[in-house]
Amino acid sequence: MGKIMILNGSPRAPKSNSKRYAKIFADYMTMECDYVELTSKNHSDICSKIGEYTDVLIVFPLYADALPVGLLDFFKTLEANPPLASKPVISIFVNCGFLEYTQNEVAVMMIKLFCQQNNYKVGSIFMLGSGEAILDTPFRFMVTMAIKRLSKSVVNKSYKEFHLSMPLTKRLFI
Repeated sequence: MGKIMILNGSPRAPKSNSKRYAKIFADYMTMECDYVELTSKNHSDICSKIGEYTDVLIVFPLYADALPVGLLDFFKTLEANPPLASKPVISIFVNCGFLEYTQNEVAVMMIKLFCQQNNYKVGSIFMLGSGEAILDTPFRFMVTMAIKRLSKSVVNKSYKEFHLSMPLTKRLFI
């Protein structure tokens, strides 16, 4: 069985919603997994270890319709320092505060382009709308079940795309 790195790309990693989502994912993960918080000082260290994993799940919030700058910088470092062993499959979990999960599509395309240009396989993708709020609502069970399906898809290597938003109208959401 493989081994997965859960990489929290949030600038507020220690107290972020991304950390909460990563914890739920880890709770359902049957593979060995390690949780790593991305900081401005650990890019090279992560790059040196990433080849030890069969999979990487990158969990991050949407920032100005794109990736957080720290995550962009990490990808530059990873491009310059690819793993010497085999490359892991990169899965994506992006959340945004907008109701529409589709707001995350540009960020997902950015990571897909990186993977294509650097010969990484893209695994499962989870785009979450209303990500800032959903964990503290009665709809928490929906995101928990979706993360459970995400975890299962990574373990089974049956990679899929998932998406979820709170089942509210825009008027009720605001």
